[in-house]
Amino acid sequence: MLAAAAVALHPDAPLDGLAVGEQPEPAPPDGWVTVDVRAASLNHHDLFSLRGVGLPAERLPMILGCDAAGVTADGQEVVVHAVIGDPVAGGGDETLDPRRTLLSELHPGTLAERVAVPRRNLVPKPPELSWAEAACLPTAWLTAYRMVVTRSGLPAGGGTVLVQGAGGGVATAALLIAKAVGHTVFVTSRDEDKRRRAAALGADEVVESGARLPTRVDAVIETVGAATWAHSLRSLRPGGRIILSGATSGPNPPADLSRIFFQQLSVIGSTMGSRDELAALLALLVRTGIRPPVQQVRPLAQARAAFERLAAGDVFGKLVLTT
Repeated sequence: MLAAAAVALHPDAPLDGLAVGEQPEPAPPDGWVTVDVRAASLNHHDLFSLRGVGLPAERLPMILGCDAAGVTADGQEVVVHAVIGDPVAGGGDETLDPRRTLLSELHPGTLAERVAVPRRNLVPKPPELSWAEAACLPTAWLTAYRMVVTRSGLPAGGGTVLVQGAGGGVATAALLIAKAVGHTVFVTSRDEDKRRRAAALGADEVVESGARLPTRVDAVIETVGAATWAHSLRSLRPGGRIILSGATSGPNPPADLSRIFFQQLSVIGSTMGSRDELAALLALLVRTGIRPPVQQVRPLAQARAAFERLAAGDVFGKLVLTT
């Protein structure tokens, strides 16, 4: 079957290890099913894998991709939950299973004509969503949903939220989800065009990175890390929370512990989301009408061109591959 796979690891030139061509068909073990992929979307996780982050050489070749929507052998239209884990081992949450993994780390991923997943990882696809829209949700959008709805501690409506770094997949999703549940949302970016696009998506205020906000916020959605950390801390009201799911600009900024304890701030880590949260996210999209922005749709055979665009950083919205 046709697939996009990592066949070599290149930390400084990740696309040198990408191959788009024939890969073996899935061989699902007991309790797993095969899904005919209709659409799959790219994430920066795929570039990290090509650099060798979380993917050792002994697992190559590895089909890439975490996100997909497709059809089972018995005709069910489904969205694939990307977290492979045991809820029991995680105390009811598979993301807390110490042995959890994502598709394309230990098991072949979704950038293929077919993918095998545990049966419990299938969530019904609402007919209101297109294949491309549904394929955008299991990683970036689910991560944002957990941050905004589950981990922020904010009741629906009335909160103030700062989203750092407009344009990123999680940041864009967080903006739309936070607005959909009734919060006031401020967004930052260094890029004027990304600020303009964030405003068009409904941000209440869009400012340059590091600029003073109209008011201090209840929660900060932080995926950037070192470059925005000090601003995130300064932007919180006393008792506010930073919800952190990434550190693309570096993981070790000055912690400013004095501000954290004196202002009684909370720093809360967040990773992906559960199957139940993915189902709740799908229901939210159906109920509110929000949709993931899709920047470009290409056939799977053109996966390299999509990866080139992702690696160049010229993205505001998801890049989707169809089969």
